[in-house]
Amino acid sequence: MDEGYIKFETHWKKAPPLPEAALAEIQAFRQRLYELGLIGAYPNGIGYGNISRRFGREGQFIISGSATGNFPALSSCHYTLVTKVAASQNQLWCEGPIVASSESMSHAAVYEECPWVNGVIHVHHAGLWNTLLHKVPTTDKKAPYGSPEMVASIIELMRKTKLKEQRIFVMEGHEEGIFSFGSTLEEAFEVLMIFYQRLMAGSQFDTVT
Repeated sequence: MDEGYIKFETHWKKAPPLPEAALAEIQAFRQRLYELGLIGAYPNGIGYGNISRRFGREGQFIISGSATGNFPALSSCHYTLVTKVAASQNQLWCEGPIVASSESMSHAAVYEECPWVNGVIHVHHAGLWNTLLHKVPTTDKKAPYGSPEMVASIIELMRKTKLKEQRIFVMEGHEEGIFSFGSTLEEAFEVLMIFYQRLMAGSQFDTVT
C-alpha cells in the first residue's frame, strides 16, 4: 500500500503557522470527520483523509499536512498554505510548518475548475466507496492518487459529467477514496453527509441524485 506517499515534487518553504482565526472552521470540520472515522489511520499507522479551504490570493488554499490523519486533534502546526500548483510539471509549492497533503494536487484541480468552490474534503470509507463507485462521477481506474493523471481525470469529470452539480466523486484507482466539495466547507460536509447517512440508514443507491 502506498497510501500517504507524496507523488509530486514539493517546494516547501518552512514558515510559522497560519493565524488561528484562519483555521477555526477547517479545524471544526476536520474534527467531526475524524470522529466519524472518515479521516483517520489504518492499523499499520498510515493516515488517510484531508481537508482544505480556499484562502488568500487566487489559486491558494489551506490544507491539512502530510501524514496527519492519525492525529485525534490537530493544531495550527498541522496545516499549510499551498501557494502554487503546476500539475502538468507535477510540482507544488507550499508555505507553513508542515508539508502539504499528498492529495493537494486533487484539491487544487477542484479549485481550478470551480472558482465558486471554497471547501474540499477527502475521506476514506470502504462501504461508501463501494456503494458509490460508478453511481456518482468516478475517476479513471488507472489514475493514481496525487498524480497529474488524477488531476486530468478530475478535470475531465468536471467538464463531461454532472460533477459540478453533484459535488461528490469517487476515485476508482484509490481504494476507499471519496471527495466532496462546496461553496463553503459546511456545504462540502453536508454533501458528504447526505450519502454517508443514507448508507448508515441502509438506503438503496440504485439512483443517486
